[in-house]
Amino acid sequence: MALTGQRPPAATSAAALPAQDFGLADVVVALTEQQCAFFHREGYLALPAITTASEVERLRTIYEHLFEQRTGWKDGNYLDFAGPDGGSAHLPQILMPSFYEPALRQTRLFSNCLGIARQLLGPSAEFVFDHAMTKPARGGLPTPWHQDKAFYTTQTTHEAITFWVPLQPVTRESGCLRFIPRSNHGPILSHRHLNNDPHVHGLEALNVDEKKAVSCPLPAGGATIHHHRTLHGAEANVAGEHRWAYAMGFGIKPPVPTVMREYTWNRSVLTDRELRYVSSLNRWGRLKYRLRSRLVYWGFW
Repeated sequence: MALTGQRPPAATSAAALPAQDFGLADVVVALTEQQCAFFHREGYLALPAITTASEVERLRTIYEHLFEQRTGWKDGNYLDFAGPDGGSAHLPQILMPSFYEPALRQTRLFSNCLGIARQLLGPSAEFVFDHAMTKPARGGLPTPWHQDKAFYTTQTTHEAITFWVPLQPVTRESGCLRFIPRSNHGPILSHRHLNNDPHVHGLEALNVDEKKAVSCPLPAGGATIHHHRTLHGAEANVAGEHRWAYAMGFGIKPPVPTVMREYTWNRSVLTDRELRYVSSLNRWGRLKYRLRSRLVYWGFW
C-alpha cells in the first residue's frame, strides 16, 4: 500500500534504539539485469534476503514497542486498515513509523532498498513513505486485492515502488503477498472502501481476475518489490504467529501530476483516522483541509 502519513510529531524516538546500535556486516544487495527486466515486465519481484537476521531482530524490537504504544494515534497515523477504529483492530497499521523512530532509516535494509530503487527507477529515486503492518495470528483478515495508486490523491508528489519485508517467515497460510503478474501495464481498476463503508480506511479493487495470481512466500528479512499499479493482496493469517511486515516506498517525481483529479472513491473519506488528523492541525491547517475537502467532494479538485 502506498499510504503516506501525516505530519511528523515532535517525538524523535519511540523505541530508544539509537542508530549506532545497528552494527551490521557490510551486506549490500543489488539486482541483476535479469531481475530488473523481470520487475519491469511482471510488476513485482521476490528476493530471498535484503538484510541480516540480526537487523530483523532489532526491527522486531522496535515494532513491538511501536504497536504496544499505539504510536501515531493522535496524528491519525495509527489505524485499522480493515475496520473502524473503535474496538479491537482487525489489521492494525502505522503510517510513517520512521517519523517516530528515525533509526528505521539508518539501517542496512534502508540502504539496500534505496540502492535497488535507484537501479529500477534511476538516480533521482528517493524515500517517500514507510508503513508498519500487523496481521494477527489465527484470524488476521485477508488483505483485499488493490493497487497502491488507488490511494494516491492530487497531493501525491511521487510515483513509487514498494518494498515489503516480513519480520518472520511468511507463507500463503500466514499472509504472504500475492500478485497479479503484468497488471502494472494495465489501468487503475475501480476501487471502493472495504464493505463499501467510507468509514473504513482500506480499499478493494473491483472485478479482479485472480486466476493467474502468484504467491510469494519469504524467509524473515526477504522482500518483495512491486510497482504502484501492480494488483496485490494477501490471504488471512491462519498461522499461530502474528505476521509483521515493514514496507518502504521509494519514488520519483513525474513531470506532470500523478493524479490530475481525485478518484471517486477518495472524494468522501469519513474515517476516524482522518478526523484525528484534522484535529492535530493548527487552525489554518484545519481551514485549508476543510476547503480542499469541499472542492474535492464537488469534483473541482
